[in-house]
Amino acid sequence: MPSDTSGARRGAGLIGRRAECAVLDALVNDVRAGRSRTLVVHGEPGIGKTALLEHLAGAPGCRVVPGGGVQAEMEVAYAGLHQVCAPLLGHLGELAEPQRAALGAVFGISAGPAPDRLLVSLAVLSLFSAAADHRPLLCLIDDQQWLDRTSAQILAFVARRLGAEAVGLVFATREAGRDLAALPRLRVDGLRPADARALLDDVLPGPIDARVRDQLVAETDGNPLALLELPLSLTPAELAGGFGLPGATPLPGSVEEAFGRRYRALAEPARLVLLTAASDPSGDPSLVYRAVAGLGIETGAATTAHEAGLADFGARIRFRHPLARSAVYHCAPPADRLRVHRALAEVTDPRADPDRRAWHRARAVPGPDEEVAAELAQSADRAKARAGLAAAAAFLQQAATLTPGPERRVDRALSAAQAELAAGALDATVDLLVLAEAGPANDFQQAQADLVRARLAFVTNRGSDAPLLLVNAARRLESVDPGLSRATYLDALLAAIFAGRLAGRGGDLLEVARAAGDAPPSRDDRRGPDLLLDGVAATVNHGYAAGLPVLREAVREFGAGLTVEEELHWLYLASIVALRIWDDGAWDTLSARHLRLARDTGALSELPLALTSRSYLLLFSGDLVGAASLSDEVRAIEELTGSNLAPYGALALAAFRGDEPVARTVIRDAVGDVTNRGEGVGITFAEWATAVLCNGLGRYGEALEAGLRAVEYDHDPGQLIWVYPELVEAAVRSDHHDLALDAQARLAAMTTVCGSDWALGIQVRGEALLAEGKAAGDRYRESLEHLGRTRMRVQLARTHLLYGEWLRRERRHLEAREHLRTAYARLEATGIGAFADRAARELRAAGSTVRKRVDACRFDELTAQETQIAAMARNGLSNPEIATRLFISAHTVQYHLRKVFAKLGVTSRAQLAQALPR
Repeated sequence: MPSDTSGARRGAGLIGRRAECAVLDALVNDVRAGRSRTLVVHGEPGIGKTALLEHLAGAPGCRVVPGGGVQAEMEVAYAGLHQVCAPLLGHLGELAEPQRAALGAVFGISAGPAPDRLLVSLAVLSLFSAAADHRPLLCLIDDQQWLDRTSAQILAFVARRLGAEAVGLVFATREAGRDLAALPRLRVDGLRPADARALLDDVLPGPIDARVRDQLVAETDGNPLALLELPLSLTPAELAGGFGLPGATPLPGSVEEAFGRRYRALAEPARLVLLTAASDPSGDPSLVYRAVAGLGIETGAATTAHEAGLADFGARIRFRHPLARSAVYHCAPPADRLRVHRALAEVTDPRADPDRRAWHRARAVPGPDEEVAAELAQSADRAKARAGLAAAAAFLQQAATLTPGPERRVDRALSAAQAELAAGALDATVDLLVLAEAGPANDFQQAQADLVRARLAFVTNRGSDAPLLLVNAARRLESVDPGLSRATYLDALLAAIFAGRLAGRGGDLLEVARAAGDAPPSRDDRRGPDLLLDGVAATVNHGYAAGLPVLREAVREFGAGLTVEEELHWLYLASIVALRIWDDGAWDTLSARHLRLARDTGALSELPLALTSRSYLLLFSGDLVGAASLSDEVRAIEELTGSNLAPYGALALAAFRGDEPVARTVIRDAVGDVTNRGEGVGITFAEWATAVLCNGLGRYGEALEAGLRAVEYDHDPGQLIWVYPELVEAAVRSDHHDLALDAQARLAAMTTVCGSDWALGIQVRGEALLAEGKAAGDRYRESLEHLGRTRMRVQLARTHLLYGEWLRRERRHLEAREHLRTAYARLEATGIGAFADRAARELRAAGSTVRKRVDACRFDELTAQETQIAAMARNGLSNPEIATRLFISAHTVQYHLRKVFAKLGVTSRAQLAQALPR
C-alpha cells in the first residue's frame, strides 16, 4: 500500500478524524465478532483515505491484507486481485476443486482452460471465507479507481456477496462508482479549520504568519496532503509574513503541480531514476536498478531520488502518493519516457513476463512498428486464455495503433472492437470502430465493422435500431460471406423479436422477416441455425403453419454438426422456438443444455439468457424456488459484468406469487426500463404478468385490459402464446364473450396445427371456459388429461381450479371440492399465492374447511433466500454446492440453515423433507 502521510497524523492518532476512526473501529469489532462488513471510503485526492486504511491496518486480532490499484496496471487483468489473494493462497487447498482450479489458472499456478469469471469471483469469496476461518480477515483496497477492470468487478461482486464470514472488505476511492454503489459509504472531507491549523503547526519547522496560515487553510479547504505539500514551495520569508494579504496572491497550483516542481528541481540522474520507478508499476527495485544501469546512471542517484521525498526506495519502491507517481511521469519529457520504457523492456524477462515486456516496448517506440504490434497481439491471445477480456482488448487496441500497414491495422482494430464489446467497454468499442472505418477497409472488413456496430446496438438496448443495423450488415455480407450473412439475418430476427412494438424504422419483425426470407441459400440446409432462419422467417411471412415443420426439425436436430461456439450463440433462440411450438420436452432439453454449456465454458454474455429461459421452464413446471435461484443468478451476473437484460424472471415470479405490491413495483420498473431501451417484448411480458396477477386476484376486468394491451402488437404471435389463455379466462369471467372468442380463435390457430399435449391442453381448456353444460365438463377433463402428460404443472393445477369453479356453479359440490382441494394443495405447495387463495375461497364456498398445514405456516416464516437454501438442502445438495448455486460462501449457507432449522423446528437436514412443502 502506498505510503501516504496525508491523513494528518499526530502521535499515534489522526488529527481531526475521530468520527471516521470510530466508524472504522466499529467495523473491526463486527469482523472480530464474526460478522462480515464492507465499506467504501471516498473523497478527493490527498484527503486522507490511505491514512484511514493505515489506521485499520493496525487492527488487533485481525489478519490484514493490503492491496490497491496502480494507474499504470489498469490494463493488466487480475493485477489488483493478485495483490489481495497472493498472501492467502496457502488456503487454496480448502476450496472445492473447480474453484481451486479457477484461481490456479488465473494466477499461473496450474495449467488449464480460461476460467469462468463468475467462478473466479466465487473462488475469491471462498478463499476469503477459508482464511477467515483461521483468523478474522481485513482486506484493504486503496485507489480502487485504478484497479484493472476485471479485479474491480470481482472484488465489488465479492463485497456484495459477503454474509456471515469474519471478513471486512474496505475500499478507498475518489468516487464510489456503479460497482460500489450498493455498499455502505464513508465520505472523507477536508479537516475543520482548527484541525487544519493544528496540522500546519505540527509540520512546519518554524512560526508562520497567522494570515498566511489562514489563507493556506482556506484555499486548501482542509485537504491534508495539500496542507503538507504546498508550504514546501514557500520561502521562509513568505511563511513569516511576506506572503501578502489573504486572497491577494493565489497559492501555487495543485498538489500534483507541487510534486512536479520538486521533481523538476532534481538533477537529471535522479529524475531518470524516479521516472524509471514511475514507469514500471511492479515496485521491483532490482528491475528498476537494472534499467537505470542500462541508462548509464550510477546507483548513487537513487539516494538523491530517495531524499527528494517523492518515493521510498526500500524492499519495494513506493511513491509517497499516487499523485507523486503521476506527476513524475507526466512532467518528464517524452524523449525521456521513451528511453526509460526501452530500458525497462530490455531488462524484463521475455519468458517470465512477456506481456509486461510488450507493454514497455509499445511505449518505447515513437511511431508504428509491426514487430511490437505483433507482440502485443500475442499478449492479447494470452490475456484471453486467462479470461482477461479487458486486458486483451487493451493490448489489441494498442496493437492496432502501432500497426503500420493499413489493411492489417483495420483487422486489428476490428479484433480490438470485438474484444472491447465482449468485455463490456462500449465507448472503447465505438472508438475502435471509428479507427477501423478510417482505414481503407475492403468489403469484408466493412461488413465486419457493420456487424460489430449492429451487435453493439443490440447489446446496448436489446432493441431499437439493432434489427435494421443487423439487416444492413447481413446484406453487405451476402456477396463476401454468405454463411455469415445468414447468421447475421438470424441475429436480426432475434433482435426484431426483442424490439417488438418499439422497433425503429425498418426494424419491425415483418420487415426483417421479409429480408431474411431472401437470404442466400444455405450450403447445408439441415444445420440447426439454417433451419431456424428459414422456419422463423416462414412463420412470420407465411403464417404459423408454414414455418412449423421446419422449426420442429430445427429443434429436433439442433446441435448436430455445430461447434460449441455456434451452439452457445443459437441455443437461446432454439429454446424459445421450442416454447413457441409448444414442445415442453424440447424446451426442457435445450434450456438445460444451454445453461450447462454457458456455465461450463464461462460464457457470461450468454448466461443471463440461458438462466432466464431455464427459469421459465422451472416456473411453469411448478418449481418456483428453482426459478427464483436462477433469477437471483441473473442479477449476480449483471452485477459482475454490467450486462443489461430486463427482469423477465422477476416479472413472472412476482405475478405467480401474487404479492400485489411487489408485483406492481417490479412490473412498473420493468416497463420503464424496457421502454427506455427500446425492448418492446418486455412490454408484452409486463402486460402478461399483470394479467396473470389480476386473474389470480380475481380482478378479471383489469386482467382483460392488460391482456388487450399485450396483444396490441400481434406481428409476432409467438410472443402471445401465454397471453391468449389469460385473455380468454379474463374475458369470459368479465362477460366479454366476443373478446374471448377472438382470443381463443387466435390461440387455436397455433395449437390446432401444433397438436402437442401442452398445446391441446390449453386449447380445450379455453373451449371449456366458453362452453356450457356437458360439453364444458368434457373439455375440462380432456384438458386435464393432456396437461397431465406434460411438465406444465402450474397450468394443470389452474385447470383443476377452473374445473372446480365450474362444478361449484353447477352445484356439483362433492366433485367441485375434489378438484378444488387438488388445485389448492398444488398451488399452495408451490407458492402460487393468489391462485391458491382463489382456490381456498372457492373451497369454502363449496362447503369445505380450508386448513393450512402447520409446516406450511412455518414455511411462510422463511425469507426468500432461506427458502432457496432449505429446498436445496432438502434435495441433497451440500453447503458448498448450495454456495456455488447462489454465489455466496458456505459459511453464509450454514448461517441461514441454522435459522431455517430454528424456524421450522427441526434439528437435521433429513427432517427438511417433512417440514418443507414440495
